[in-house]
Amino acid sequence: MLLILIVVHLLSQNNKAAPFSHLPDARATTDACNDNSRTLFSILWGCLATIFACTWVSVHPNVPPPNQSWLQLFWRRLKMMLIAIIAPEIMVGFAARQFLGSCLLVKDYKFSSTQAFFFSMGGFVSPTGHPIATKEQLGHPDASKEQLEDPDVGSELQKAIRNVNKEDIKDKSKGDALSKGVALIQGLWFILQTLARVHQHLAITQLEVATLAFAVVNIFIWLLWWNKPLDAQRPIVIGPPTQPDTETVTLPVQLSLWDRFLGVIAGYDDNEYKPLLSTSVPSFWSIEMQPKYGARAFILLALVGTLFGAFHCAAWNAVFPTRHEMWIWRMSALVITVYPGLTSLFYLMAMGDWLESVGETGCTIMARTIPIYIAARIILIVLPLAELRSLPASAFMDVN
Repeated sequence: MLLILIVVHLLSQNNKAAPFSHLPDARATTDACNDNSRTLFSILWGCLATIFACTWVSVHPNVPPPNQSWLQLFWRRLKMMLIAIIAPEIMVGFAARQFLGSCLLVKDYKFSSTQAFFFSMGGFVSPTGHPIATKEQLGHPDASKEQLEDPDVGSELQKAIRNVNKEDIKDKSKGDALSKGVALIQGLWFILQTLARVHQHLAITQLEVATLAFAVVNIFIWLLWWNKPLDAQRPIVIGPPTQPDTETVTLPVQLSLWDRFLGVIAGYDDNEYKPLLSTSVPSFWSIEMQPKYGARAFILLALVGTLFGAFHCAAWNAVFPTRHEMWIWRMSALVITVYPGLTSLFYLMAMGDWLESVGETGCTIMARTIPIYIAARIILIVLPLAELRSLPASAFMDVN
């Protein structure tokens, strides 16, 4: 964390804007490059490759519904990638909920970390094809037999999950420690290159600043999901057949758009999702946790979101093609920096007894202003690409 703060400080100190009275030819094109130089293509390629590694490779989807075509699987993962690009802190919050949920499963039910993650991602199903994905199905470990609907079934499911070889679960993963490590090294290498440019007083483009923010944020995702199987597409059948609540169980349960949105941000409530009415868990499903654990995941989401915005604010005094673009960048960077913190503050107020009504009102306001946040994020994706049309001469100088 100290290293991250140093990077933000150095970026804000060394990327000073040139006075707007400078002549247009103070900027250079690729024609001004010498032997120790890089091209516009190499700048663009390095940034896009890192962003791809930070989104596509780091995203670990839940187990999908059965009988999905490759196109449906691709579209499912692409949607998660787009969410990770527009709001990467949401992915951090999702990964944190699954990580904390897996830790609770390890503690309460004596699962291994791999078994707990596979349970959290909807990896276990009954012989009838319905997910085993809630603690109610397992039976609460601290509940008496009189409090459980069917304690024998819950105990049997716990035993069946513990008997699943974690190596069989890892075999379903499309990635191992090496592949995840390569993606992590790609992000760390980009951070190191940026530090070198700062040290040698070379200009850093806005696209590189945005990419640096992605690289740092996705380190959190990689670490939180290190033990989660990557792109597992087939569940493991365990336990006795489960009887559905109703006879219409061929389609997944349909949640409202608002419930799905809240599920992405703060997780699902077990009362909102019925596994016996579904053939797979939702894309952003994680087990329900005690409020204090949910609050921890939400606080981490807010802190990472603020950190992500702070990296964009580090380019406050960077060189921009026009003054209008400079102010658009600054205002957008402020929005994505302040918004997660305010949302977290109102959420904690609503969760506790302190100013509960104020917190609920604040959460409603923040929910309705989400389009502003999305617009700011899109601006901070488009502007760095537009800025490539006119770069400072030192932006084409490579590090020594």
